Parts: sequence; structure tokens; C-alpha cells
Amino acid sequence: MAVVLVAAGARLSNDPTPAGPALLGPAEVRSLASRLHLRPTKRLGQNFVHDANTVRRIVATAGLDPADVVLEVGPGLGSLTLALLASARRVLAVEIDPVLAAALPSTVADRAPGWAGRLRVLAADALRADAGELAAAAGAQPTALVANLPYNVGVPVLLHLLAELSSLRRGLVMVQAEVADRLAAPPGSRQYGVPSVKAAWFAEVRRAGPVPRGVFWPVPNVDSGLVTFTRRAPPAAVDRAAVFAVVDAAFAQRRKTLRAALRTWAGSAADAERVLRAAGVDPSARGEALTITDFAAISAARPVSGDAS
Repeated sequence: MAVVLVAAGARLSNDPTPAGPALLGPAEVRSLASRLHLRPTKRLGQNFVHDANTVRRIVATAGLDPADVVLEVGPGLGSLTLALLASARRVLAVEIDPVLAAALPSTVADRAPGWAGRLRVLAADALRADAGELAAAAGAQPTALVANLPYNVGVPVLLHLLAELSSLRRGLVMVQAEVADRLAAPPGSRQYGVPSVKAAWFAEVRRAGPVPRGVFWPVPNVDSGLVTFTRRAPPAAVDRAAVFAVVDAAFAQRRKTLRAALRTWAGSAADAERVLRAAGVDPSARGEALTITDFAAISAARPVSGDAS
């Protein structure tokens, strides 16, 4: 069962003269981990940022508004959380590890007492949390996502939250560098694929710079990258799940032409060609050449069951 935690003894968030948050460095990160008897696990993607300049850069790049309600996924020991509290109206930190979730309010109360009233912690799996649960835990609709996402679930978490929370207007996530490239890749590029297309349904996504592996403990074996997004309206008034089914089919065999790749989805290669031509898409093209608008047009051109072909 999900649990919402608030920093004990926190001042009110409108305190006019709070002391600035004391950010975590390498010594503080290791000390907290030792106190909690924490052994970071690869399964949960636990690599904790210990560089204050990096977290300041993340918050600055996110471009938060003082009225924002920020959703942070995987706060860990609180390195980024502490920096976020001074820049937003509220921060909802969603943490799957119950030990870390329970410890975070105390860390914030100790190191940022003037800002602790802005923190809410939800002990839950972000991949399973729904819009109602997140809004209730935050006490308001989240408007921005800023997070160091676990490497193993970065894309699923991002897409799930964008789908669940229409209130998210912008954000910044840190993910594996290769994943950052894929999320922000344009049509026709080598990195363009399913994550690129699906993210584009929800938002304009941009690469926002690299993050070296040395700012983490333990040090991962890959570099990270920052990605920013700005919400935009869907490209067409069609069902998202239906469009995503086309995307999945097109990239399941990405080297094949769309006529061949969409054969099973459409019913036959001939049916796929008819749908593609009706959508104004060349049947000999490949999925990597299409925009999200093209995929929406293909979905919309597919005859509904019972229609004449």
C-alpha cells in the first residue's frame, strides 16, 4: 500500500526567510547510505548523484516556475530533492524503496528545514501510480516532472506519467545517454525509434546536455544525458493506443518496408498498402522515416471492423 510522508517538524512552505538547502556531497551521500545500511541495487537502478553542481544545473535547466508542483521519481537519498525544494511550490517524491522513502523526510528536515513543508513523499512504484493517487499525494496536480530516472525503466516511466498526468506541462529527466538520444531523435536518424515516436505524441523533446558517470555513487558503467520536454497537443483526434499499435508494428521489423511491416496489423500486405495510400504514406517507406503525425494518419485510415475495404 502506498504511503504519503511529510517531513517532521517542517516549517510552513511560505516561511519568508528559510535557510537555503544544504546539498549533498560525496561524504554526505556515503554517510547517509551507511546510516541506512544501504547497498545500492542494480535491480532498482540505484545510482545516487553526489555532485552539487550537477543538481543545480538540472534544476536551472528544468526552468521551473515558483508555482510548479514538481513530481520527482526515484529521489533516492535526496540529492536532487533538496535542490528542487527551493524552486517550486511543492515537490512530490515517489520512491519505490521503502527504506529510502521513510528516510527522505528526515533528511530534508535536517538539511533544509526552511523548505521542508514543501515536500511530500509517496512510497510507491511510479509505473503503477495513477493520476488520482499522485494528485492526492501531492495535494495538487503535478505540473512538472524533474527526475533522475532509473536506467532500467526510464522510458516506460516517462511515457506512463505523460499518459497519466495531462497536467504535466514541462520537465527534465536524466536517463542513460543512449536513451536520451533515442527520446530526442528526429525522423530519419539512426536513433529514431519507438521511444522517439511515442514521446513525440505528448511533447516536444530536446537533448539538454551530457552528464558524466563520475557524479554518481556507485559509478555506473555508462554516461547519462538530460532531456527536456514541453507538452503539446496530440497530433490528431485519434485513439493513442491505436496509434501506438501502428508504431510498435512498424518498428518490430524496422528494416522492412511499411507494406511488409504492417502486414499482420492490417490483415495482409495488400490491406496494409491500401491503408498507407489512403493515409498519404508511401508503402515502400520505412517506419524510421515517419513522424508521429504520419502514424496517426495511418491509424485513422484503417477501416473499422465491418467497413468495406
